[in-house]
Formats: sequence, C-alpha cells, structure tokens
Amino acid sequence: MPYYAERLSGLRLKRVYEIATPRVRQYLDAETEHVVGKIKPGDTVIDLGCGYGRIIPRLAETAGMVVGIDSSRESLLLGRRMLAEIPNHHLLCMDAASLGFDESVFDVVICIQNGISAFHVDQSRLIVESMRVTKRGGIVLFSSYSEKFWDHRLSWFEQQAKEGLLGEIDCEKTGDGVIVCNDGFTATTVDADKFRSLTAGLHAEIEIEEIDDSSLFCEIKIR
Repeated sequence: MPYYAERLSGLRLKRVYEIATPRVRQYLDAETEHVVGKIKPGDTVIDLGCGYGRIIPRLAETAGMVVGIDSSRESLLLGRRMLAEIPNHHLLCMDAASLGFDESVFDVVICIQNGISAFHVDQSRLIVESMRVTKRGGIVLFSSYSEKFWDHRLSWFEQQAKEGLLGEIDCEKTGDGVIVCNDGFTATTVDADKFRSLTAGLHAEIEIEEIDDSSLFCEIKIR
C-alpha cells in the first residue's frame, strides 16, 4: 500500500509534526538548516517527497525556485493552500523514482527525513534518477536516521500510533533501525555502509556526514 499517499497524508501528515517532541523538532530543524546551508542564492531546488511542503518556505528564502513533488494529492492540495503566498515554488504529483523532468535541470536535489527508505522504491534507481536531473556541479542530498537517534525516533512513532496516525507498533519485529506496525507500515534505515554500497561506482563525489546526532546525510556532488 502507498502508505503516505493513501493513509498518512494531508492533515494527518501535518499532525505527525504537530505532536513532535522538542528533541524531534530539533532533529527536523537541524536537517532543514543543513540543507539550506547547501543552497546558493538563486538555485533551482527540488524536494522529493515534500508532503504538504513543510520545509518549502525555508528553502524558498534562498532558492530562486523550489519544486516539491509528492505522490499524495491530498498532501499537495493542503500544501497549495498553505503556501499560496510563496511565489517561487511549484507543487507537483510525481513519482520520485521516475521524474518527469529533462536531464540537468536542478542545482540541488533533496530527499530528506529518511525518504530514501520511506518511499519504498528501488533505492539505487532513486539515486540514479535524482542524479540524472541534477546539473553538473550540483548536489543531491539524501538523509536517513542516525542510530544515536533511535530512542527519540521510536518514541515519536509510538506517539503517532497512539494518535491513530499509524497502526500499533509490533514490538517483536521492531528494532535495529526498523519500525514495524501491525497495519503493514514499515520504516527502515540506511546506514553509512549502505549509503556507500548504493553509491559505489557512481561518477560523483560522495560525502557522508552525521548531523545533530540525529541524521545521517549522504551528499552526492555531480561532476
């Protein structure tokens, strides 16, 4: 089931962030600010899995244009209402692993908050497709969770389950970076070794960096 398109979308997705603890909010802010620090004034940026455009206002402060794509029409409709006063953005319904853009369109491609796992698509294909639409000299940014953040992450997901946003967490199957719910929802993690494996052999410069003891970023610099 495309979970984020059919169940965890729109106002339900927005609620996920409203119930976040201060430590989780710190993680979310740290990810956003790390990304913003990579954007140059006037850059064209695409946010893969943008949801309702949660971080687009912050990106749009620096970028010349921000394109947000998501598979959930409900989330995109909410985003269009919430971002109506931000002129330099577009929201589109699109598959992140099969982007409807020509090659070399964007200066910065971002896929954060564990989107590389949350999308449940072929991760290698997602990376190659992201690189395809990135200009030479541009960058692609993927993030997953740091293992140091596990307790905070699990607590946040438990709160989402209590709110009925997710199914009840299966404690027997949950652990080692993987969260499993009894309604079929599964959230995995990409660690540094996995990022290295996924990017091995690519014609690009790869840098892996941990941020805020909460996020693991893989930065791909297009040659």
